[in-house]
Amino acid sequence: MNSMVVSGLYAITPDEADTAELLRKVRLTLLGGARVLQYRNKVAAAELRLKQAGALRELTCEFAVPLIVNDDVVLAKQVAADGVHLGGADGGVADARALLGSGKIIGVSCYNRLAPAHEAVRQGADYVAFGSFFYSAVKPNAVVATPDLLLQARRELKVPIVAIGGITAHNGAQLLEAGADALAVISAVFSALDIEGAAREFSNLFEQGKPA
Repeated sequence: MNSMVVSGLYAITPDEADTAELLRKVRLTLLGGARVLQYRNKVAAAELRLKQAGALRELTCEFAVPLIVNDDVVLAKQVAADGVHLGGADGGVADARALLGSGKIIGVSCYNRLAPAHEAVRQGADYVAFGSFFYSAVKPNAVVATPDLLLQARRELKVPIVAIGGITAHNGAQLLEAGADALAVISAVFSALDIEGAAREFSNLFEQGKPA
């Protein structure tokens, strides 16, 4: 198990071609209390992704927040990120571990199924992610997960659990109550008029503690 705990507001970057604008938005999110940052850009060319990930590496170091790279193990290694997040078709945990080393965080998307989560943990994943819990404009056709899945995962798994998909500061509390350790968010933070304030709303959910 990696010593860096995945918990709290887990901010995932939007597709943003303007690196300066991306850094401005991420800085506001970190000021608002984000505890983990995932770099995700599905449309940028490799050169821009390398530039952006490298710049985010410096920014996250400034805030002492882990940087996770979405899908791309090689890019994560290039920028000395703290880890990588693997989707269903992004290769296995063992291959990522072999490239990144034992000290890095490896997370795995398990969608709405427990079986792949158990397998990911068996292979050495540091956290697992489930979703989509609510409608997401980023992934409108995503499979649907329920809070009951979180309850079962919390009973059966000994790693941090991340919830994702259409989460807001208003509907996120029920996912924490069901067992999520972290809430992964894109639009509810980065599309807000007040990014720092939106991030702070999420951070406050965790500062209040999980309901008994």
